[in-house]
Amino acid sequence: MSDTHAPSPVQGQWWLATLGRTVVWARLRVREAGTAEVFDSDGNTLAYDSEDSARAALLDAEFVEREGLDEEDAEARGFLLEELEPPQAEDDERLRAHMVSQLPSRH
Repeated sequence: MSDTHAPSPVQGQWWLATLGRTVVWARLRVREAGTAEVFDSDGNTLAYDSEDSARAALLDAEFVEREGLDEEDAEARGFLLEELEPPQAEDDERLRAHMVSQLPSRH
């Protein structure tokens, strides 16, 4: 019997910071009330009073929005755009283990 209330894949706006071939992910979600939350690489959910304040905090921490990157931006950071696939998991508990990843070595 299938569970019709199974959790859906985690979604949101994906942000990333890079150090060499290491990618650190953060997920920004905007709530119906206009508040926002960021799920960070340590598994913390940080609350913000607005999407703008959450975005400002991510930018201050040198994160960039995944959807805003183009091929040139990626190349300037030392990777290919197609290498950047946001982490996926059934829930935040499982997602935490995937919030920091290593891109494959380039030869």
